[in-house]
Amino acid sequence: MKNHLLKLALASSLGIFVLSGCTGEEAAPRNATQTGAVTGAVAGSVIGYNVSGRHRGRNAVIGGLLGAAAGGAIGNSIDEKNPEPQPEDNGWE
Repeated sequence: MKNHLLKLALASSLGIFVLSGCTGEEAAPRNATQTGAVTGAVAGSVIGYNVSGRHRGRNAVIGGLLGAAAGGAIGNSIDEKNPEPQPEDNGWE
């Protein structure tokens, strides 16, 4: 049982690390889609794992996928509503 939980935690951590990437404000100023997808995947995995049933691992994967899709969609909607920041150069190039 402990070994199974350790493998699940390691796989989840690795997935979060890969999905989050190394982007920040300077690399991608409109990254609500990424943030929403990662947050949704984590929340969905936790909820899916804690749902009663025999197949906790499968439930965690399904919850993670559904959470990532929902979080990404919500984040994309937020990105679309927020305008791209414009540099302030006062007309000079």
